[in-house]
Amino acid sequence: ICLLIAGRSFEKANQLCDKLRAENCPAELKPVALDIFSEDFPQQLKTLNPFLVIHTSGPFQGQDYRVPQACIDASAHYIDLADDRRFVCDIAKLGEQAKTKNLFVVSGASSVPGLSSTVIDHYAKEFSRIDSIDIAIAPGNRAERGEATVKAILSYTGHTIKIFENGEWINKYGWMSPRKIDFGNKVGKRLLANVDVPDLELFPARYAPVTTVNFQAGLELPFLHWTMVGMAWLAKKGFVKNWSPLVKPIVATSNWFIKLGSDIGGMMIKLNGLDANGTPKEILWRLTAEHGVGPYIPTLSAIILAQQLIAEKPFTAGATACLGLYSLTDFDTHAKTNQGMLLL
Repeated sequence: ICLLIAGRSFEKANQLCDKLRAENCPAELKPVALDIFSEDFPQQLKTLNPFLVIHTSGPFQGQDYRVPQACIDASAHYIDLADDRRFVCDIAKLGEQAKTKNLFVVSGASSVPGLSSTVIDHYAKEFSRIDSIDIAIAPGNRAERGEATVKAILSYTGHTIKIFENGEWINKYGWMSPRKIDFGNKVGKRLLANVDVPDLELFPARYAPVTTVNFQAGLELPFLHWTMVGMAWLAKKGFVKNWSPLVKPIVATSNWFIKLGSDIGGMMIKLNGLDANGTPKEILWRLTAEHGVGPYIPTLSAIILAQQLIAEKPFTAGATACLGLYSLTDFDTHAKTNQGMLLL
């Protein structure tokens, strides 16, 4: 294939192409200067005439659908790594246009809801009814952190989040409701707090009659985690309207402590319900990411779907959130090729 590395900086795109060539990447590599917010972006995309666009330019909070719309207009398939609730949940509004052009338009091909839904779909057949879904992600402090990801988290820190709990939609607050759970021997016990993800809105309907869907994440270093909880409290009380404009100094400050903690992160999904005989059942799925590979786990969903398209496997045309679009076996195959990952 020909792989176009596109971004605002042609120089950086070219540097990445050189790096990939040095790693014996078999694709033909071409750097491209492209700004998704420029007025001529749709026309530039048509000129490039790509088969598939993988949109990784976050944060997706506050973005409109100019990129997937431009892809549809250019007759290109589209996959993104978005984890923003509204962006992922509302992508279906482009469904008819994508169907008309026989295009595969998918949002959320990331850890959530791509991987999380794949894991739940895999184990759902062991239940006659799923009552609760509890998902947690705990990155290692030394793992690479992107400014866009931090900005996305800051955008809802201390703001209300709609959560389905005990059969009712209630309001909770971003980066509050702290708790500690055990991710297993390698990761250990980690602090968690509320984060806003598409799963919270998509899963109550997908896995009905589930009554509770919970999703939390946390920072490895307790003093950084509690600082975030404090920042959430300040936003909740109205002392700070929005922390995201301060993302650069916040990331810079957190990098002072980058050598502390570990490069080991984890993800956990716990399902509770009833088995075929009506007996209470619990399944706990855990993933451990070592050697700083945690931030690359979200890319696997997009890689799997891209390979399916390139291999001309059948797909359902339309625009959809990434829900159950590949199997857990597909994920395991890709994860185990990376020695930094361990599936439990």
